[in-house]
Amino acid sequence: MIRPSLLLAFLLSFGAVAQTVAPPVPAPTLKAGEGLAIALGEDEVRTYGAARTEAPMGDLAKLVWMKLEGADWSARGVRFRCGGAPACREPKGHGRVDLAGALQRDCDAAFLAWIGESSTQNTELYGPEGARLRVDEAFGPFLGRRLPPGDRLPALTAAWVGRGDLLRTSPEAFLRWLMEPDRTEVVTFGRRYLAGFWVEVKDLLGKEGWWFKTATAPIPGDPSRTSAWVAGGRGPILVVLHVPEGRGEREGMARIREILGLDR
Repeated sequence: MIRPSLLLAFLLSFGAVAQTVAPPVPAPTLKAGEGLAIALGEDEVRTYGAARTEAPMGDLAKLVWMKLEGADWSARGVRFRCGGAPACREPKGHGRVDLAGALQRDCDAAFLAWIGESSTQNTELYGPEGARLRVDEAFGPFLGRRLPPGDRLPALTAAWVGRGDLLRTSPEAFLRWLMEPDRTEVVTFGRRYLAGFWVEVKDLLGKEGWWFKTATAPIPGDPSRTSAWVAGGRGPILVVLHVPEGRGEREGMARIREILGLDR
């Protein structure tokens, strides 16, 4: 008997595919150290492997910035010309990028430039304490006690777009963050800017494709190694995967495709 893909089983169990009796959702086959969290709707969360293990969140931080400033950046049609290192991790730079391109390609330089502009604007609008409060509220779930208290904005360096280990999360924690009612805009940005960039699945249930945000994160204590994240979704389904070693756009995407059965 052929075991149905995890993706198809999720869709069947969620009532998205017509069937008399939906099969039980099979547990995914994970490798050592991997963590996976999946939401099938507003109330059902399933976790597997090291789903509650915290690690630096890497480029997932850019989704938090999309929650905080994405609406303004989108409305303004922000653009940036990336010249590469040291401002960006891409040595030769990304060239000219818009918001979608910077999010897709993880252009640190573009995000830091736009963050700087927004920080100046927010300090003028809300005052130093108000601007600090906005950042504290947005990033509080990922900071722990690693940010000293204060009434002014901290230096919003590359650590705030995923370098270093200032910002940390787990697959389950980030999934639950995405599921909060006031985070629907993040999912909307994902669908708008990321659906189809890495993978499209149009032969199941209409034409809506998966959206995936890949992320690469440092491994504390070993600057030569990185871990990989993938967060994404399709319709009511949300997934977050952490792979203990690799890069998001390569190892992370390969594993999420394998786990969800997207190549079958």
